Amino acid sequence: MRVIDWILDLIYPPRCAFCRRLLPDGVRGVCAFCEKKLPYVPHDAQQRSFKNIEKCLAPLYYEGSVRQSLHRYKFSSLTAYADIYSEFMGKCIDENGISCDIITWIPLSRRRLRKRGYDQAELLARLIARRQGLNCARLLKKLRDNPPQSGTGSPEKRRANVKGIYSCTEPELVKDKTVLLVDDIVTTGATLSEAAGVLKKAGAAGVYCAALARSAR
Repeated sequence: MRVIDWILDLIYPPRCAFCRRLLPDGVRGVCAFCEKKLPYVPHDAQQRSFKNIEKCLAPLYYEGSVRQSLHRYKFSSLTAYADIYSEFMGKCIDENGISCDIITWIPLSRRRLRKRGYDQAELLARLIARRQGLNCARLLKKLRDNPPQSGTGSPEKRRANVKGIYSCTEPELVKDKTVLLVDDIVTTGATLSEAAGVLKKAGAAGVYCAALARSAR
């Protein structure tokens, strides 16, 4: 362990990303209890289908400690969680036999990015790309700052809320390529479907999606 890590552990003892319990020496990211008891999506239910998307994967359900953890990650600047999240997502991708040519993410608007200081989906995408040995690139741009999907309401309203809000920034990187599109949470799939449609119009051969958590059992 580096000296700086040792000092930081003394000042800020490492805690489980999900339950916030103090972790034993040598354990990082997730405690033994959570590793066993997290709301895992059964393997045969990890793949979902949405419009414009070949397969959409998520290893965990968006509930309980997972929901609380993601809220801390997104709204309390606990960006270190991205490392453990990307491990869960990378394992899910591998176990489902998904392969792709390039990885990208669902981008925040400029205003929300300035306010938050980081893009939570970008952090996940770049870590997954590093683990998979693949190129990660910003392929999408958000054209306007629409209301959050979480407060929009019905699936129809969610689809309307994201209609036409993305454009492809690098069509030459997309053409004839299989793309993995990353986000933190998937609910109705409206956001991912809209973004995947933009990538396919730019020439993508196929779009797969991965998130840490999904909302519906």
